[in-house]
Amino acid sequence: MHIPSFYIFVEVLPIPKNEHMINEEIRDKEVRLIDENGEQRGIMSASEAYDLAVEAGLDLVKIAPNAVPPVCRIMDYGKFKFEQAKKQKEARKNQNVVDIKEVKLSVGIGDHDYDFKLRAAIKFLSDGDKVKASIRFRGREMAHTELGSELLMKFAEDCGEVGSVEKAPKLEGRSVSLMIAPKPAK
Repeated sequence: MHIPSFYIFVEVLPIPKNEHMINEEIRDKEVRLIDENGEQRGIMSASEAYDLAVEAGLDLVKIAPNAVPPVCRIMDYGKFKFEQAKKQKEARKNQNVVDIKEVKLSVGIGDHDYDFKLRAAIKFLSDGDKVKASIRFRGREMAHTELGSELLMKFAEDCGEVGSVEKAPKLEGRSVSLMIAPKPAK
């Protein structure tokens, strides 16, 4: 299909909107007003409330849009947004992210390999990460899945000083796995 050259295609992108309605965006007939000192000023028209905000040199912000009538507050909106962003940044900094590290074992694992995987799991648990220990069965090993569950329970017991079983051994397809969570620090 041929498009004539005089057609111009314009893509309309949505304009990012503030979470709160401010100043002239507030179109309600009546609002409940809280002034800059946090005191109730009562119910008044939105235009009166806006005039009071302009008089104070601040913004009128709708903080509870679902209330009847909506609640508006006179405040410095830029300062309010800055403090909110600061609180969110502080909350992100203080949150603790727990990773899940996987340790793969096999039914016929040797003693040295077992000890090596055990040391790795203990290190992960002492660092505060969860450990998923899993065994994948190959061929005829599927006939003896109980051996895998026993090995995983022995592994969990050996990790008992720094971790506790969060999810018991569970057979999922051709593998069995269990989850070990770190014990809280005393």
